[in-house]
Amino acid sequence: MKTLQELKEIKALKQDQVNIRFGGDAEAEKTYIVCCGGTGCTSSHSVELMDNFRELIKKAGKEDEIEIIPTGCQGLCAKGPIVVVFPGNVFYQEVQPEMAERIFNEHIIGGTPVAEYFMTEELATGETIPFEESSFHKDQMRLALRNCGRINPENIDEYIAREGYEALAKALTEMTPEEVIQTVMDSGLRGRGGGGFPTGKKWLFASGNRGNVQKYVACNADEGDPGAFMDRSILEGDPHSVLEAMAIAGYAIGADQGYIYVRAEYPIAIDRLRIAIDQARDYGVLGKNIFGTGFDFDIDLRLGAGAFVCGEETALMTSIEGNRGEPRPRPPFPAVKGLFESPTILNNVETYANVPQIILKGADWFASYGTETSKGTKVFALGGKVNNTGLVEVPMGTTLRQVIEDVGGGVPNGKKFKAAQTGGPSGGCIPADYYDIKIDYETLSSIGCMMGSGGMIVLDEDNCMVDIAKFFLGFTVSESCGKCTPCRIGTKRMLEILEKISEGKGELEDLDRLEDLANYIKANSLCGLGQTAPNPVLSTIKFFKDEYIAHIVDKTCPAGVCKELLSFVIDPEKCKGCTKCARNCPAGAISGEVRQAHVIDTAKCIKCGACVDNCHFGAIYKK
Repeated sequence: MKTLQELKEIKALKQDQVNIRFGGDAEAEKTYIVCCGGTGCTSSHSVELMDNFRELIKKAGKEDEIEIIPTGCQGLCAKGPIVVVFPGNVFYQEVQPEMAERIFNEHIIGGTPVAEYFMTEELATGETIPFEESSFHKDQMRLALRNCGRINPENIDEYIAREGYEALAKALTEMTPEEVIQTVMDSGLRGRGGGGFPTGKKWLFASGNRGNVQKYVACNADEGDPGAFMDRSILEGDPHSVLEAMAIAGYAIGADQGYIYVRAEYPIAIDRLRIAIDQARDYGVLGKNIFGTGFDFDIDLRLGAGAFVCGEETALMTSIEGNRGEPRPRPPFPAVKGLFESPTILNNVETYANVPQIILKGADWFASYGTETSKGTKVFALGGKVNNTGLVEVPMGTTLRQVIEDVGGGVPNGKKFKAAQTGGPSGGCIPADYYDIKIDYETLSSIGCMMGSGGMIVLDEDNCMVDIAKFFLGFTVSESCGKCTPCRIGTKRMLEILEKISEGKGELEDLDRLEDLANYIKANSLCGLGQTAPNPVLSTIKFFKDEYIAHIVDKTCPAGVCKELLSFVIDPEKCKGCTKCARNCPAGAISGEVRQAHVIDTAKCIKCGACVDNCHFGAIYKK
């Protein structure tokens, strides 16, 4: 167990080594090779890459001079695996294991960076600039992600070097529980899990009867939205920030036990959480009599089995208790009757990640970012039809255009931006007409969309909005727990109507049926999953009704996605008779002589698109 003074000494010893990775001007004691060890880069062989670097360091006898730093996600997943060398702040992209030797020999030993592997951005003028000067890097504001991609998440000393556990020490030794709650309230921090409820108010509701009632602090790390990986990345890159925040929350409401509910599909996050909890216990920042103040607090993990409904707070708590994850009616709310029928607060990972800084730097500091009603920043998992897919964090109030065009690098292949889907299965689609909309809770709600937990999927002109609505509703149907009829039956009926429309069998009356069903489900479902399930359908009907009408009246899919409404045609003027399309057609639907225009038998065509993929003359098109 470490005393507060010992933690300060660890910080003093480690600070210069760590801060050089954050732009500090301290003299480097070593060369640091920082490698992304997040899930995305790990799947692209970053572990093997680090092993190669370690072997090269060992062979050169440079163990005391060069250190490998495995980190969490560094942000730009599209360019992973990413390697950054310090000092010098040299970024390398798409580094495969076999590239380690050249970087090591030429840059680390020889002193000449390998320009061929640099991560750069090409401007419209044709000029190339370093990554650290790019719009992806400079247009972000990293608060929740402040340590991700820079510290070793499996080394508590590196977290301490970045003011780690100082907020907990401040709360326990300088503030009353009431002052902690008031600071969080004054900061304007709202729940980043999607609902946007004021965090401080939630803590206040659970703070009564301090010391007389068993209470719990819970963390929702059951991130289940398709395309979302914000919480996973924070747990992989900076797990101690969540542990520290939960301990602060425990002090604020009078709880001595915390639970992190994390989905089992996040093995790297789980491993790093376990390591972090063990280290925190060894250092005495979790456990009994923390910092000698008499405050006790510990944290345990509970693994989810991949049920999307367990992201709903009452279902999550039911699962932690060892029962099937089904939602419970509210009221009573968890702050009154939650885990094991005791007062409980539940926040998601990103919400907690902001708390230590708020306590350490003050409410006014956090409230200086964002908008009047939506303070701070928001982390987004930016994916879909965008050049810079990855993890980004921007101030609340940043426009959608800025996120996609500046940070995201725009839509690839010269395609037009069509919509952004936010909020996952509970959210909606923001059309191009609202490209300059500010991203905050109230503004998105005003057009029938929502912030959600932070998934942002960019769609271009090749996406069919009927198909998008069908995808998300299909996800909800498969994930419904089945406890209430509106969700279990209603969403299934909505999906059947969407399938009927996408097959060209729809009627205009189906649009009214969809809206009627959607409104009934929203009003009568038991939990948030059912209440928000119709949102993707309602928003696409609202903003893209012409596409629904095209499917119903014209029997066509304008984006050329819905197979049943497609036909493939060969332009006789462009066809060279090379026979490649016929040779690659799995259904034998294409015929023709060599050097003669070919034709497609629509009765045999299975609409797989193999012919389009194999035609080098642009002679085959969707109709």
